[in-house]
Amino acid sequence: MAEVSRRPAEPGAGWPGDPADAATPVARSASDVRRIAADLGLTGLDTAVSVCAACPRLVEWRERVAAEKRAAFASEAYWGRPVPSLGDVDASVLIVGLAPAAHGANRTGRMFTGDRSGDWLFAALHRAGYASQASSVAADDGLTLTGVRITATCHCAPPANKPTTEEQATCAGWLDRELTVLAPQLRSILCLGGIAWDATLAAAKRLGWGVPSPKPTFGHGSAAIVDADGHGLALIGSYHVSQQNTFTGRLTTAMLDDVISRC
Repeated sequence: MAEVSRRPAEPGAGWPGDPADAATPVARSASDVRRIAADLGLTGLDTAVSVCAACPRLVEWRERVAAEKRAAFASEAYWGRPVPSLGDVDASVLIVGLAPAAHGANRTGRMFTGDRSGDWLFAALHRAGYASQASSVAADDGLTLTGVRITATCHCAPPANKPTTEEQATCAGWLDRELTVLAPQLRSILCLGGIAWDATLAAAKRLGWGVPSPKPTFGHGSAAIVDADGHGLALIGSYHVSQQNTFTGRLTTAMLDDVISRC
């Protein structure tokens, strides 16, 4: 039996859905992120994100997780790289999460794929007609999204699911560009958790969009309208689909279905 790789997936080596290759430019600082992202469309943005190395702590952590693995996935290779956004390039709804899970998207290479949070989110998106199937287990399992795109405030799995303020600021260059490209076609943005809510409002301010004052407060079902250069976007808050929230009943199926229906 061949030994399972303990290294991150090499760009261009055949991982399902890998958008990059060995020649893709690598961002190694916040200034690199903004420079590389500046003129990219969504496909180019996903490609550049997938090889980013701008946050040394996150690079070390995501690669260590890929090497050490979780016992349940010891026989699997791990993606171990930044996870690009997922979904329809013509989306009218953008979902903003926190960051990839260490043994979920950091393992599979696809946003929200391979863990309980993704099970909840994709099942809800399937019920709403956005997802082709109700489960998400691997990057090549056939899942497609229509009308919706999923991104995150941080594209690398962070220790304890907590990116630092500096790491969030570095990754914000990718989010700013994604919002810029998507804005003309977006109808709404669903923020999963308070960090995503705050990051989206901060990005809107950096982009010169009209943001309500005082700053809208996050809560499940919270709503606000931001003015993206004359185009009104609905910002909707939801508790994150984390196991902590779904196991305790803080977030129920009905609650999640409700906020998605409002998008």
